[in-house]
Amino acid sequence: MWEYYTIMRISKDKQCLRWQIVQYALENGVKPAARAFHTTPKTVRKWLNRWKESGRSGLVDQSKAPRNPKRYITEEQKNLVINLKKEFPSFGAARLKRDFELPISEKAIRKIWKENGLLKRRRKKHKTKRCLREIKKNWPLFSQVDMDTKYLDDIPEYLLQMVRNNLPKYQYTARDVVTGLQFISYSYERSLAYSALFAQLVIQHLQDNNVKVENNTMQTDNGSEFIGNWNAKRDSRFTKVIESYGMVHKTIPPAAYTYQSDVETVHNLIEAEFYELEKFNSPSDLLSKAHLYTLWFNSVRKNSGKENKSPWEIIRERDPSISPSIVNFPPVILDKLFSEILNYYSGGYHVIPHPSWIKEAKGVSESERNSPSSGFCSGILVGV
Repeated sequence: MWEYYTIMRISKDKQCLRWQIVQYALENGVKPAARAFHTTPKTVRKWLNRWKESGRSGLVDQSKAPRNPKRYITEEQKNLVINLKKEFPSFGAARLKRDFELPISEKAIRKIWKENGLLKRRRKKHKTKRCLREIKKNWPLFSQVDMDTKYLDDIPEYLLQMVRNNLPKYQYTARDVVTGLQFISYSYERSLAYSALFAQLVIQHLQDNNVKVENNTMQTDNGSEFIGNWNAKRDSRFTKVIESYGMVHKTIPPAAYTYQSDVETVHNLIEAEFYELEKFNSPSDLLSKAHLYTLWFNSVRKNSGKENKSPWEIIRERDPSISPSIVNFPPVILDKLFSEILNYYSGGYHVIPHPSWIKEAKGVSESERNSPSSGFCSGILVGV
């Protein structure tokens, strides 16, 4: 014979059984009813009293929530959660609670979103076969920097602005695997020359901030903007630029895109956190806002994949000798900068905007400046 609680757990009509208990108790008493239905006299009395007070409706389950809770969600808190979701649609409950220090639980936040039609079902991620986070976090700082390019014309929110305001079509990205520090720049075309220029900007920026780059790795995919022609018999100009600083250029195996997961991750993040939210009136407006975004990303934004620390927090803990200005890398439009460098070397008068180029140009003589084999920008100007 099943006990009362077992029947209640599997029953689809609990009121029917409770009604039978009440009728039996009215005819035979409370204790006989408890024995007959394998429950306690206390349970029989509860349903008997509710029947006498409310009739059939008294046999319905009642809420067990506290009648006067000490903590409850106010209308102000609800409106805050709703407004934050509308402003940052790609942010999840855990992240909003952490970044904005919300006093309510993640479950409550999701419930509010669901009630207001703001909770969207997201595409399920594939199961990670090998998680290398624990291995990578023990690597030396900047031992591997991943570099890649991102197409921007496949972002609906950005595409119309790109056409109207003559914005760049490509983003060049470099990211340190250990800290998550990222550097970005833009171009209107993908080319080997621009990749080499961007790599040189990044490496010089690291050196200017007390980072030793010798014997470190710069990893890319097998795109033509990094390796040149697929059947070339010599190293590309990009590889020669990397090697001129004592670094190693490593390419991933064909179609092994998970090797570039660190830089591909920030491509997904910047699309949701930046391009889908911001409006850009001109290329200079894009550069200004991208600069602020990278500053925020490198110094403030917590990374859940790196123990909820920002890149700068990891750098400060691991190596205090590295300058705080390492988080400040001004994005540039590589086409424009490359053109100015060409004019500068051909004797034309143009101001080179990026600090690292200005610093190095000060010590270059006229004969060295006009020599294609000079160290300053030689890796970019030769073989273009």
